[in-house]
Amino acid sequence: MVKPVERRLLRRLPRRVVVVLGALAAGQGVLLVAQADLLARAIAGLDAWSLLPLAGVVAGRAALAWVTSGVAGRAAAAAKRELRDALLARPTGTPGGAPAGVPGGNSAGASSAGGGAGERVTLLTRGLDALDPFFTGYVPQLLAACVVPVLVLARLFTADWASALVVAATVPLVPVFGALVGMRTAALTGRQWGLLQRLGGHFRDVLAGLPTLRAFGRTGHQSVVVRELAGEHRRATVGALRVAFLSSLVLELVCALSVALVAVPVGLRLLDGDMALSTGLLVLILTPEAYLPLRALGARFHASAEGVAAAEQAFAALDAPVGRVGGVLPRGRAAAPEIVLEDVTVRYPGSDRAALEGVSLRIAPGERVAVAGPSGAGKSTLLLVLLGLVTPESGRVLVDGVELAELDLAEWRRRVGWVPQSPHLFAASVAGNIRLGAPDAPDERVVEAARAAAADGFIEALPHGYETVLGEGGAGLSAGQRQRLAVARAYLTGAPLMVLDEPSARLDLASERALVEGASRLLAGRTALIVAHRPALLGLAGRVVRMRNGRLVESGTEADAETGGETGREAAA
Repeated sequence: MVKPVERRLLRRLPRRVVVVLGALAAGQGVLLVAQADLLARAIAGLDAWSLLPLAGVVAGRAALAWVTSGVAGRAAAAAKRELRDALLARPTGTPGGAPAGVPGGNSAGASSAGGGAGERVTLLTRGLDALDPFFTGYVPQLLAACVVPVLVLARLFTADWASALVVAATVPLVPVFGALVGMRTAALTGRQWGLLQRLGGHFRDVLAGLPTLRAFGRTGHQSVVVRELAGEHRRATVGALRVAFLSSLVLELVCALSVALVAVPVGLRLLDGDMALSTGLLVLILTPEAYLPLRALGARFHASAEGVAAAEQAFAALDAPVGRVGGVLPRGRAAAPEIVLEDVTVRYPGSDRAALEGVSLRIAPGERVAVAGPSGAGKSTLLLVLLGLVTPESGRVLVDGVELAELDLAEWRRRVGWVPQSPHLFAASVAGNIRLGAPDAPDERVVEAARAAAADGFIEALPHGYETVLGEGGAGLSAGQRQRLAVARAYLTGAPLMVLDEPSARLDLASERALVEGASRLLAGRTALIVAHRPALLGLAGRVVRMRNGRLVESGTEADAETGGETGREAAA
């Protein structure tokens, strides 16, 4: 029985390809019968002249097999390319839709965010590549299994109807036993694919969040987790292979017994003289060929099982609705949103302590709130929760009264401007880098954004101004200049919420003054959450909250931030 996912995969093949493969299978079946006739005649009559046409038939079968392989290979490549294009064009709410400058999966173990991206990478690479055995092996063999036994049975009926009846009665046993074993194999292979996908997604997350893992001292733990996942996948693979080998044994046993039911009576009739030698030889040669396509189909099924499991997930991703019903942010409200965190707790997988624990915070529309605290206090995790890149273990995040979990995350992230600590600049023009968050912005808006970020001066001094092509990572610019380009990029998006993650951490005083000047224009009229340590950037905030060990420990005004830093640290202690 063909599963729904297999039917959908077959529909990915053009009708003409299926017709050509079917014709090639029929051609090979006809040549197989002709080969058996010629071989039986040559042996029974000791006719050496029959060997010449026999050699031609064998060569013809080889040529048809070569053509079948080429046609199926090209069809497989086209089908995989079509599926990849469809998946890549599919909108997703994973971190791939993060705002400009957000590193995908920048947090340690943020499986809720990065895991989807990692699984998507595994599906697009290893997963779809595993479809080759389905298109190049299973599909041609399926057509051969439909055509060849019929042709062989037809020739057997004309040669010896008694033997043909035995073959016709026993041939259905092969697919019956194959289906029974195949159901167990499909379940094991689905588990194996799920474990592989989980391993690939987690490993990608670990690599993406390696700096954070090192900062938290969790690299050793993650090594153990990856080792355990790899062990689970290895055991699942061995289990699937064990069932595949056992199924081959079952099919071989069924076929051997079926052939014996034909061979023994034929041998007795040959001894009694009731059957001609050429007829007996023809029956004995053709009988195994009636079962061979079905036996080979079982082997091809096991080889293609991983690809079918991957295709099932690919189709599920393509069928999933885009966005969420009722998850669109309310229109017609104030441009600057209100953000409310209610008793938010975040715990990364494998961690003994919470990264955030019972955090409650309200940021009024248009309010600028700075978050301060030592490294590891949970500041970056707080930003990732707000961006929807990490899902809280408990508690909730409200945006203008709507739970973040109910929003279309891609739509939400378009309303967020991001200025990270280390912005990534691409090997493209200065204008192209600024336009990253607004690709269609006209030149006038690009210049306006650069001017607002206090970046226009050094840009105009570059050899080709805004059309100057930067080196990879912004090579050729200072750290302060790169940060101001990130501010310009965020300004150009026009997002009503701005998130700044210690953008002045690595700057000298002169660069910091220029950055603060640009950031003050960026934050005008917008809601802002700023992670900062240095007083100049804290001075942009109207309120400062301090964190320690994942908890909010103090809240104060801008004046407190400038004059009471030591008091805050003492309170936190």
